[in-house]
Amino acid sequence: MGQMIQDSGWRIPDALWEQMAPLLPPRPRHPLGCHNPRVPDRAALDGIFFVLRTGGQWGALSATGICSKSSAHRRFTEWVEAGVFDEFWRQGLLAYDGLVGIDWEWLSADGAMTKAPLGGEKNRPQPNGSGETGNQALGGARGVPISLAVDGANVPDYKLLEETLDAMPVQRPDQSVNLCLDKGYDYDGPRQIAYDYNLTAHIRCRGEESKASSGHPNYKPRRWVVERVHSWINRFRRLLIRWEKKPQNYEAMLQFACGIIAWEQASLLG
Repeated sequence: MGQMIQDSGWRIPDALWEQMAPLLPPRPRHPLGCHNPRVPDRAALDGIFFVLRTGGQWGALSATGICSKSSAHRRFTEWVEAGVFDEFWRQGLLAYDGLVGIDWEWLSADGAMTKAPLGGEKNRPQPNGSGETGNQALGGARGVPISLAVDGANVPDYKLLEETLDAMPVQRPDQSVNLCLDKGYDYDGPRQIAYDYNLTAHIRCRGEESKASSGHPNYKPRRWVVERVHSWINRFRRLLIRWEKKPQNYEAMLQFACGIIAWEQASLLG
């Protein structure tokens, strides 16, 4: 791509639409062979993007003039089932790898927690019927998200590690890889998982890396760059609180955000 993606914050930029459009499935056939006029895919995607970026409710879309709430949510459901958002992320990672290069030598993983007021699957139930969700991100040395896994907040980060490693949308090359983790992974299980996946685990206490870097101007951060991944993800306000009861819908929102990050970083750095 080579040029910075211009983003108004309200509608999906043209450059990202050009990457998404070929991935969208054709309209499902009506069982009776008839169809009402269909909202354009671009308008529906603008509505989904608006919800993701602003954190607004689906019901508020009709007042924006971008797209009706029913059309946007119906199209979102269709595209989740078709795997569109996961493929969008995968294509973004491939573009980033081709233009910039994923730094596979050093990977880092860490978890984050968010409220889930509506409950649903993959949540830690609360007495009031709501829940809490945890998601674990895996990033390369430059902080681009290359994998994600979601489960209830009562599942420790280290128990999500194997699922996170299996969830990469792109294939990891056969080479020596270092995996940086914090003290929360200081158990035999994560070390065994790292060994099984041909990874060299580096587990450090919080603050230990920053102390090691003091006095070394050329020191490259290894573990805490994954927090950049969470920071970028949190710029999409829909993800600050999980409102989706179905885990596949929440994961699709995460995949959409990660795809945007990957494509933007390919554009900015390529």
